[in-house]
Amino acid sequence: MVKIEFAPLNIPLNRRFQTAAVLQWVFCFLFGAQCCFCVYVVIVLNGYWHVAALYALWLYLDWDTPQAGGRRSDWVRHWTVWKHFGDYFPIHLIKTCDLDPERNYLMGFHPHGILVAGAFGNFCTEYTGFRELYPGMTPYLHTLGIWFSFPFFREYLMSSGVVSCSKKSLTHVLSQKGGGNVSIIVIGGAAESLEARPGSLVLEALNRKGFVKIALRCGAHLVPVFSFGENDLFYQLKNPKGSLVRTIQECMRKTLGFSLPLFHARGVFQYSLGFMPFRQPIYTIVGEPIVVERNVSPSSDEVDRLHGCYLGALAKLFEQHKAEYGILENQHLIFT
Repeated sequence: MVKIEFAPLNIPLNRRFQTAAVLQWVFCFLFGAQCCFCVYVVIVLNGYWHVAALYALWLYLDWDTPQAGGRRSDWVRHWTVWKHFGDYFPIHLIKTCDLDPERNYLMGFHPHGILVAGAFGNFCTEYTGFRELYPGMTPYLHTLGIWFSFPFFREYLMSSGVVSCSKKSLTHVLSQKGGGNVSIIVIGGAAESLEARPGSLVLEALNRKGFVKIALRCGAHLVPVFSFGENDLFYQLKNPKGSLVRTIQECMRKTLGFSLPLFHARGVFQYSLGFMPFRQPIYTIVGEPIVVERNVSPSSDEVDRLHGCYLGALAKLFEQHKAEYGILENQHLIFT
């Protein structure tokens, strides 16, 4: 039987704000799309068909926007709720070298974790210092295109700087003249999220080469990014490969393009069980860029060579910083 450890009543108000901020984020991540779709259905069923029709027309005309740079809102990115969100863990963005604002960059974010809190906090809000650390650079976090099919929810996503992860979307961002654009891709995707648990160093990367090919075609420099603490926010139900749970999750991933891990952590008013992440610090380390020369028709060998170089740089970045964040000397990244 699980013993419930309740939160004390005298918790400072700022910590309550932080918990509320993360609660709404988790809710939006897990149920936001479904709720927005239900709102649209309610609008239709209540006779406001003209409103639904106008939005459907807007959706049709605006369908390609998530693949054309999106429609970010500095107002949304500066919402105070995001400051409380970042302070909850807290989230830190750490620069190792400058980026040239006259170039475009493709950042590979690792690991995926459960809900990619570090990527959202650092690149979709203005409270961890991206703009100050990298002046003249504009970040675009790429995610699955299916989320932009949901009415209203797509507008919310784009307002924070989230865009589609399609080849068209990446090419659009990375081909912009004048530079100053950064595409951020969570390389491991849904497959890697199934390995996310405290202490895990497993990265789904050996067969993820599409981003390398796009970087070559666009001449975008590659930047490895490792987020220490990302896997420490939740526990996950044991799902070893070959188990029934893992088989169902893999089928879901192959069919829908995503798979939600069976995770748990703490609650809102107690610390024993729930879907709120633990208050564990996240340190997102942005590595040095790998220079990429534009090649519109790269060969397989060229892609493999650059991919190997990228994995080497990522491993080096991890090894250089792991001792600072509690990783033992004999622990290393495992690429699968």
